[in-house]
Amino acid sequence: MNKNKQSNLLGGILTLIILILLIFLSNVKLDKLSFLESAISSVVTPIQRVFTDLKNKIQGNSAYFTDMENLQLENEQLKNRNSQLETELRELESIKSDNVILQEYMNLTQKYADYNTIPAYVINKDVSNYSSDLIINVGKNDGVEVNMTVIADKGLVGHIISVTEHTAKVQVIVDPASTVSCNISTTEESIICKGTLETNKQILRASYIPTEAELIQGDNVYTSGLGGIYRKGILIGTIEEIITTSNSTDRYAKIKPAIDFSAVDTVLVINN
Repeated sequence: MNKNKQSNLLGGILTLIILILLIFLSNVKLDKLSFLESAISSVVTPIQRVFTDLKNKIQGNSAYFTDMENLQLENEQLKNRNSQLETELRELESIKSDNVILQEYMNLTQKYADYNTIPAYVINKDVSNYSSDLIINVGKNDGVEVNMTVIADKGLVGHIISVTEHTAKVQVIVDPASTVSCNISTTEESIICKGTLETNKQILRASYIPTEAELIQGDNVYTSGLGGIYRKGILIGTIEEIITTSNSTDRYAKIKPAIDFSAVDTVLVINN
């Protein structure tokens, strides 16, 4: 009996609380509720903004690192491509150089078609006031022998003074030890052209000039064919200066070679 009274009392209290809440809610004005929502929003919104900014920053950093990885990959690809292009450029330059040499060979062989020649290129140079030698890339195995004549596009280079299996040494005509029997275009009489020791100059000295020979500055000088080494008619150079002395038999001329020996690269060896 007491239990039933307690249950009825609890039920009544709950009913009363519900009624009071209903009355309270029915009397609350909407503008006050909106104020409450605003108050809650003013507290919650900054927190939401903080978390949103944090989220965006994390996402932004992730994108940044992703971009960096992409840039590094692209940079590596560009480096590889640049290296490849440099290799291709070197190969192209090598092919171009080979084509130039082949063109020079062709021009030489056409110009000296009357000669039986061996093409070669210079692999070392020693052109100074005291000696003037070239090393070429052909030797005994190519049929090269001592005393063979060496020519280039514009004229006489020199002659072979020693050979190995695969190389040969050329004494050029401006070497102080070199002597060439020559003709001047205005006379058929022979003169002698020798190398000199003039500093920083590639000059030949023409001596033993006949007294009746008329020398003209700019005249061409050719090999005479005498002496057993050089064939006749190969251009040596031009008369640059005529030196007259008190004794007409001692006059001489300075000859400028047709070849720039410091720059010559492609030559032909005349096979005797």
